[in-house]
Amino acid sequence: MTEPDNLGQRIHALQQWQRAAWRQLAEPLLTTFERREIRNQIKQSNIELRHYLEIMSERASVRVPIEDVGDSLANLNFRLFA
Repeated sequence: MTEPDNLGQRIHALQQWQRAAWRQLAEPLLTTFERREIRNQIKQSNIELRHYLEIMSERASVRVPIEDVGDSLANLNFRLFA
């Protein structure tokens, strides 16, 4: 598997995990300690997610240099048809 695919999978997995954690946080039977632990885990995963998104952004912003074509119009031969 290529590296960008792997990075994309990590980002997707973290996003899914965060969605599940927010749903779990809404449960009324959680204790104060459990809520705090879930929030701490969400904060930690958010840091990791931002890091992966920065890497993805850096890779997307890297441009492949375009070859210098020079004066390509100078080599054209035009023919006039009557």
